Amino acid sequence: MPAAHKTTTTEPSATTLHPTPRSRRNRRLAIGGAIAATVALTLAGCGAKYTEPFKDAPRSGKDNGAPMDLIRMADGFSNVGSKCDGPNRVYVVYHGDNKYGSLAVVANDPRCTK
Repeated sequence: MPAAHKTTTTEPSATTLHPTPRSRRNRRLAIGGAIAATVALTLAGCGAKYTEPFKDAPRSGKDNGAPMDLIRMADGFSNVGSKCDGPNRVYVVYHGDNKYGSLAVVANDPRCTK
């Protein structure tokens, strides 16, 4: 009696050629959910900067509303602003909207005498 030969095919089956409507719907729901989650997280992360209240120190009766002298640096480097506060020159170093910066004071700067 001859042995039965097992045949294998390299052609994909009909179910892999054309996904069923249910699998397409599940894939669309998964992609849509991922896009919605990404958009929600992006908006939640960016929105706080624009809605937070100013956290300024208490103000005295004296207002120094004079504009700062700005030194704009190339992209990637910190910018500098300076202005006189009485006889002192105050330098503020900042980098865009980031939460860090530094401060330097030049006491009795001759440019600040009036």
